[in-house]
Amino acid sequence: MTQLFFRQSTASDASTAPLTLFELHQQIREELELAFPDSYWVVAEIAQVNPDRRKGHCYLSLVDKEDAPRGQLTAQARATIWSNRFQMLGRYFEEKTGQPLKAGLKILFQAKVRFHEMYGLSLDIQNIDPNYTIGDLARQRQETLKQLEAEGLLEANKLLELSPVPQRLAIVSSATAAGYQDFIHQLHHNAFGYTFSTTLFPAVVQGNDAPASVARALQLVAKHQEQFDACILIRGGGSQTDLSCFDAYAIAAAIGRSPLPVLTGIGHERDESIADLVAHTRLKTPTAVANFLVDRCHSAEAYAEGLMDSIRMFSAQKLKLTTDTLERHSLRLTNLTNQRLQTENNRLEQFARGLLVKPKSYLEAQKHVTSNLERDITAATRELLHAKELQLGELKVCVEGKSQRYLHLKEHELNSLVHCLETEANGRLKRAQLNFAKYNEKLKYTTLQKLQNQHHNLHLLDMSIQANNPEKLLLRGYTLTLVNGKIIKRTADVKSGDVIETKLQDGSIHSMIVNIDKEDE
Repeated sequence: MTQLFFRQSTASDASTAPLTLFELHQQIREELELAFPDSYWVVAEIAQVNPDRRKGHCYLSLVDKEDAPRGQLTAQARATIWSNRFQMLGRYFEEKTGQPLKAGLKILFQAKVRFHEMYGLSLDIQNIDPNYTIGDLARQRQETLKQLEAEGLLEANKLLELSPVPQRLAIVSSATAAGYQDFIHQLHHNAFGYTFSTTLFPAVVQGNDAPASVARALQLVAKHQEQFDACILIRGGGSQTDLSCFDAYAIAAAIGRSPLPVLTGIGHERDESIADLVAHTRLKTPTAVANFLVDRCHSAEAYAEGLMDSIRMFSAQKLKLTTDTLERHSLRLTNLTNQRLQTENNRLEQFARGLLVKPKSYLEAQKHVTSNLERDITAATRELLHAKELQLGELKVCVEGKSQRYLHLKEHELNSLVHCLETEANGRLKRAQLNFAKYNEKLKYTTLQKLQNQHHNLHLLDMSIQANNPEKLLLRGYTLTLVNGKIIKRTADVKSGDVIETKLQDGSIHSMIVNIDKEDE
């Protein structure tokens, strides 16, 4: 490595004049060109990409975070890919990696060190090895899968049970995405006439902002999980470049933590994103997701119809068996009833013969019992009436005493209330009279002040009118110019040949306009 040496000089060194900043930068550029004559292969992460659409150049900001705690930067540099080389390198890199040059990618590039007097140090990129970026992306994908598996999120959503008839759907997509419109049309215009309730949770589904946006939408769906049967993540068709955001850990983790089964229709025709791997069911396109939901409902309907046929057949068989059993039981019950009726009829006849002998003696005994009961009831009734009569007399005396005391108490309370009302009414009347007198004096004072203020304002207005009197203005040396009795305010009010009148303090002058000079606007 070439070493750089600069001679140190001071202001006291009279033999050497101080350098200008441009001259110093020239020396730095020359020394760097000597120190770094070749191109070098460098590994760095892209922090920012700014393509110049007009000139075709591409300006990059490169950083190095290797071995840095908490991701702190250890190095930073500017780089440039000139238009003639950027057209080729950008297209080749995207064809090989499926990704454009964008922030967050690590690249292996060949560059020369450049220094410009105005713009400082920069790297002139001459070549990029896409194989290094492909390997780094594969490594990131494997690390993401390992992290998801370690956290138990890789298979978590697949373990959730999807409803046999998922009709309440939460959709995470962009409202303007063509895939979303295709999904809605296919779902609501199905051949079987099934109805679905769809709620859109808008999200950005491509670009660097997509992972955070989709993750927020999935978290919002989770907060309202009781309102839905499943969550649908769709994006529609697109290039591998547009769909790379679905390999992000943020989206995959949000799917893994979702309390609802997540169905994806991101639009990959060949490759499978990490979001597809984590989701409950992966389908290629939004239309395929809609068809899957319709087919699932149709399968559930067919299964229900099969169950209905089985229930109908089983019910018919059961009804036939029950009818036969009922007929056998009915016949047996009829025979038992006839036998029981015959037995009871015989017993009744024997009992009736016995009653013909015993009724007379039985009636005599019952008559004697009834007479004794009547005598006892009469005596008990008289004693009870006498006791109640004594009790009523005592209650009458007690009620009369309490009524007199209660009336006296209420009369005293009424007198107290009347006295209080009179006192309160007199107090309020006196306060009202005092307030009226106070507001009357205040009104007189306020009216007098208002009249004085208005009189003063009128006096000032009169003085202003007198000060602006045209006759007084004429006394000060001003003049008034009129044409046809009207004051001239602009040059447009007159024309050549008009006779004008100029009023002075002591008379008027009549003139004819010969020429009009207008100021330039």
